[in-house]
Amino acid sequence: MYYSKSVQSLPEAVLAFLDDLLPKNHSTPEIALLYNMMRDYPWRGGKMIRSKILIASAIAHGGTFKAALPLAVGLELFQNWVLIHDDIEDDSDERRGSPALHRLHGMPLALNAGDALHIYMWQVVHGAKVPQAFETFLEMIHRTAEGQHIDLTWVQQQRWDIDVEHYLELVRLKTAFYTVVAPLQLGALAAGVTPNAGFLEAGLSLGIAFQIRDDVLNLTADFADYGKEIAGDLLEGKRTLMLIRLLQQAKPDERTEVIRILEQPREGKSHSDIEKILTLMKHYNCLEFAQNIADQHTERGLKQLEQSLERASNRQAVEEIMNTARTLATRHA
Repeated sequence: MYYSKSVQSLPEAVLAFLDDLLPKNHSTPEIALLYNMMRDYPWRGGKMIRSKILIASAIAHGGTFKAALPLAVGLELFQNWVLIHDDIEDDSDERRGSPALHRLHGMPLALNAGDALHIYMWQVVHGAKVPQAFETFLEMIHRTAEGQHIDLTWVQQQRWDIDVEHYLELVRLKTAFYTVVAPLQLGALAAGVTPNAGFLEAGLSLGIAFQIRDDVLNLTADFADYGKEIAGDLLEGKRTLMLIRLLQQAKPDERTEVIRILEQPREGKSHSDIEKILTLMKHYNCLEFAQNIADQHTERGLKQLEQSLERASNRQAVEEIMNTARTLATRHA
């Protein structure tokens, strides 16, 4: 690792920063509970891949770990308050191996805790005093919210006419901006460098690949490795690339049955219902179809990213970015 030996590991540094930032105690029990809830998701662990890309991008462009750390913390705060809201909106049961926050404390309190983390995110971004960081966070959040709205609308309106291009546009907005595009840009900004324009195209392609892999893992992974509810996307009726392909390839009676199952509320879907859909996906090679598209975007994104980093001064950090991006776009857990 190219980080200075005097610097803690990234997870330790982020958590130490958050421990100093987030309040711990309050004489009013209700506010003390809020503080505990705010600390829940950040301390459940996580790969911190987005922060890792941000820090590596900063160092690749001649910056320092110390200068980039506040923005990395801001990104982690964004990730955590968005996950709290996402779990509520999807009615998820689990997050990182434990009950979702709204399952533990109810929706209103969990929603408020997410809002509180959102406020601390802006506090950190403001305190970082990095030119254009505020605007980059705004762009990231705007695009993520738009993508999330599309995703939720498709489920709420029971839309089944979604095609591959619709899905790709969804994940460009919902996933790619905050997973790859913004971390690359924010790292460069933390180093005082104008981000390369190619980061946008590279990040969108790699973000698409990441989301497709994540959707596949949601159906195939081991829970201990994945950390999220297995087949949760089917329970929630999410329009994934595999489901889109299945609805395009299935016989009319099969398509009708799949839609009938998916339109049931979560509690109305049985284990056999989910297995029926998974069996059809395997029959029609839907997972392979999705993986092939992910492979195409991985190749395209890595090529563009390498070109975008040609002039970055710290080649060891560039190698770290490339390795992280490659892992992100080809992940199996």
